This record gives sequence, C-alpha cells and structure tokens, in this order.
Amino acid sequence: MTPLPLLLYRLATRLLEPLAPRLLDARAARGKEDPVRVDERLGVAGAARPPGPLAWLHGVSVGETLSLLPLVARLRAVRPDVTVLVTSGTVTSARILADRLPPGVIHQYAPVDGPGVVAAFLDHWRPDLAVFVESELWPNLLLEARRRDVALALVSARLTQATAERWARFPASARRVTCAFDLVMPQDRASAERLEAMGARVDGLVNLKLAGDPLPFDKAAFSRLSAAVGDRPVIVAASTHEAEEAAIVRALDALPGRNCLILAPRHPERGPAIEAALRRDGYRLAVRSRGEQPDGDTDLYLADTLNEMGLFLRLADVVVMGGSFAPALGLAPVGGHNPLEPARLAKPAVTGPDASNWAAVTEALVRAGGLAVVDAPSDLPGVLGPLLASPDAAKAMGERARRAAAEANGGLDLLWSRLSALLPPAEARRR
Repeated sequence: MTPLPLLLYRLATRLLEPLAPRLLDARAARGKEDPVRVDERLGVAGAARPPGPLAWLHGVSVGETLSLLPLVARLRAVRPDVTVLVTSGTVTSARILADRLPPGVIHQYAPVDGPGVVAAFLDHWRPDLAVFVESELWPNLLLEARRRDVALALVSARLTQATAERWARFPASARRVTCAFDLVMPQDRASAERLEAMGARVDGLVNLKLAGDPLPFDKAAFSRLSAAVGDRPVIVAASTHEAEEAAIVRALDALPGRNCLILAPRHPERGPAIEAALRRDGYRLAVRSRGEQPDGDTDLYLADTLNEMGLFLRLADVVVMGGSFAPALGLAPVGGHNPLEPARLAKPAVTGPDASNWAAVTEALVRAGGLAVVDAPSDLPGVLGPLLASPDAAKAMGERARRAAAEANGGLDLLWSRLSALLPPAEARRR
C-alpha cells in the first residue's frame, strides 16, 4: 500500500502539472531553460527511440553528468547493442554534453516530476535500466519506473544530512522510494548510512567523480595559445566564482616577474561582469570568447568559454582551484571543485580552505604532496612563488598529484560488474 504522503505528493503534482509549461517558459525567459528544447522537460521526446535495449543515465547538473562519461564509454565499448540515453537538468550541462558525449549517445532534458510527464517520458523511451547519480529522489519518476519493471540504480550519490532529515519526517515514504532501487552505491560512508536509515540496502561505495581520463583539448588551439603566451609562467585559476577572481588577481600582483594568469570562471556567462570589474581596476585583458589572444601587454586572459578546461590546464605551470575561497571572502560556501582534473595532467595545484565537496580527494592529494591548501587568496603568493621559481619542484609536485589521481581512479570496474547484471543479456531481443 502506498504511504499517504506519497499519495498526496502524486495528487499535488498532478494538480500542478498544467502550470508546468508556464513555469518552464518563465525559466526559459531568464535563461534557466533551453527555449528550443523546453518541451523535453514535459516528456515530449526530441529524438526517436532506436530499437533494442536502452540504458538511461541521469545527472542533474554539470558535475554529475560529466561524472557519467566514463560509464557511458564503458557501456559503448562493452555493450554496443545498448542505446545510451543521458538526461540532465541544466542548460550548461546540455551544452557541455553536446561536445563530450560519443556519437550515437542521445541527450535529453530530464522530465519534471509530474505523473503525466513521467508517463509520457517512459512511454517513449522504455528504458531497461535507469542509473541516477544525484541525491534528489523524485517519487513519481522512480515509482512509475519501478511499476514498469525498469531496473533502477542509485550510484555515486551524495545525500546531505538536510535531505536525510526531510525524508526522516516520512519514514514509510522514504523506505518505499529507496527500496525501489535494485542497486544502491553512494559515494561515501556518510551518505551510505543516511540511505540505510531511510531503508535502502547499500551494495557498496563508488564515486564516479574519481573515475575518468584527463580532460580533452584541441591541439591546434593549444599550439596557438602556447605561442601567444610565450615563455611566461602560466597560472590557471580554474572554476572560479563571484568575488574570487578579483581577490586572486590582486593577491597575485605580489608575485615577481611577468606571469600569465588565465581566469576560467565556473560560469562563463559571468564573463562580461568579470571583465568590466577588472578593467575598472586598470588591468589589461584578452577575452577568449571574442577570439582574442594574450600578448606582451596582456595582464590577464579571461577564458570565458565552455568545455575548454583541458586546454587551459595543459598550459598551466600551476593551478589555483576556484570555488574554495568563498568563506574566506565572507560568502556562502561553494564546496570546491574537482582537484583531480589538474592532478590527472600532473599539474601542481593550490586550493582554498573550502573543499567540502571533495574532502576525501583533497585529503588524499594533500597527503601525497600533490595539492597545497591555503587559508585565503592573500596566502597564494607564498605557495605559488616558490613553485614558479623552481620548475623542477613544480614538476615533482605535479607527478605526485598524478600518481594519487591514478590511485583514486577506481570503482568503475566494480560498478560495471553490478550494473551489467541489470542489463538484458546481449542476445536478448527487445520485448
């Protein structure tokens, strides 16, 4: 019997469902939805479903969807008979996936959690396996997929204490939703314990964000940009957030010599605001999105484009991890970004004190001597200066980071062994 809170949720979402088109159109007007593909959020497919088995992989935003790429590659290599559908919920993730997904993999925007929308989505795609890599548990979607005998997996999930406490108010509903999964493999022990308290059977731990290859890059673009930079040491401030750019730039003014600082904001649409602020402070910039190249008179290179982090990291002599200085600047914490990205390229890196989203990885890299932690942007020159002055020391630190990243790149084989058992046999024909 379905618990009363889930029945009420289903009724409420059914009553609100007619408002979904208006709400989505309003979000599209603010740039939060893709106006051309907004109907996909309403369960209207933007592509045909190929015949044969289909695996559906879902992540809500950039980090989650990018973490799916190694699993997508494994599926394509081992089970080419299986169509892979990837869904995400943000415009930025869709843009990045358009460049990063292999040919033949279908991307769609995830449906909103209305009963009619969910039914339309599942009627069209008829997945054999659905893999979710987020902590947001959508009852209509999960329970309807379960009713249709779709194999369900929750993997690499990070469940916060706040989310667990909200579900704890409805224990029977939490148990019904979590028990819908055939496989549950969260990314850390704390999330596992919270999911078990909700009623899930946890089958092990896996963190897909630890798996993967070095970020791709355009070789021709690398050659052009490397020639433009010349022999100046390159510092890349990667995935920065509001207020971090100005603080990092001002701090690095204390470094001796002529360095090239590449600012790569986490959200490139902030580029015009960053440029305006830095020009007001008297800095000379070249802007990537306008096709400009740095030259001898350029103080900063604003890398305000999507999906080119692999290019900028390869140019770096040292990397500063953004999203890690917010508390030091009096702002709400961001939690940091993936320090394995520079580590996989053997780049020495420095992070601020806020790396809560990557605590275990940060600890491992620091322990290995491949990552340094500072309290505030003003402390950066004391760490970066010696690394820039001693290329051999920087190279050794980068190599330690690379070895630590290689050790962290586990779990995909274990996950694949569990997921592959949930797929139809290779010789099975579509029902």
